[in-house]
Amino acid sequence: MQKLGDIILFFKNELAGISNSREIFNWAYITINNLFGYDRANFIINQNQKISLHQRKKIKRIVSQLKKNKPIQYILEECVFFDLKFKVNSSVLIPRPETEELVKWILKDEFKSMIDIGTGSGCIAISIAKNKNVNVHAIDISNTSIKLAKKNAEFHGVSINFLNIDILTENISNKVDIVVSNPPYVLKKEKKHMNKNVIDYEPEIAIFVDDNNPFIFYKIIAKKAKKILNRNGKIYFEINENYSEEVMKILKDYGYVNIKLKKDINDRDRMIKATLK
Repeated sequence: MQKLGDIILFFKNELAGISNSREIFNWAYITINNLFGYDRANFIINQNQKISLHQRKKIKRIVSQLKKNKPIQYILEECVFFDLKFKVNSSVLIPRPETEELVKWILKDEFKSMIDIGTGSGCIAISIAKNKNVNVHAIDISNTSIKLAKKNAEFHGVSINFLNIDILTENISNKVDIVVSNPPYVLKKEKKHMNKNVIDYEPEIAIFVDDNNPFIFYKIIAKKAKKILNRNGKIYFEINENYSEEVMKILKDYGYVNIKLKKDINDRDRMIKATLK
């Protein structure tokens, strides 16, 4: 591995059997962008560029961690969401493409204020603040997550009111037009079907709910949102695709109207919005 162009083959040879070819190539290009600042087009132009011993050592360390199923985003401590770079670590979930679709849906709405419940890296709140001139609040139970989200907001030059709050036990006082949440919604019994890179590295508190109380966050947030939403305010949820009917019923029972279910690009039920009368 002497030149930039050798990195792709190095990843392919070292990681064969760890994942499919498409993902391995994707890891390689993400690494190249992180270490050298080249996108795929510029990589081709500069593939004969020599790489230093220090850079080779970094690449080998990255590959070594990938062999242990550690997500590339945690290894590089960054990811791209909504065309923006975010710092991430093991205290927050890695932002997913489905959540980008949720942000796009929200941005089609007209509103002046919003709150993101369970903000994690701040990806939803910050992406909206970058694309719409609105007053944004964001909360999370983890103080470590809040600190990271604040750094991401500062990096992107947006002003967000971050609060360290446990939504299950504490109340919110901010009046807003929109409440959005991507809460924990994976049942613990589903863990056996999940990939090791998620189970071993991503924060359980942000993923799993008790099998006996799978809708606790939807119920609490729907209830508390009624007290802070302005008239005709809206609530947006990302959901477990297997429980869309249950979440819609929760919203209906709490008096929300115009409840709409939206599929993601993979044709799975993943998002819901509803209006408070």
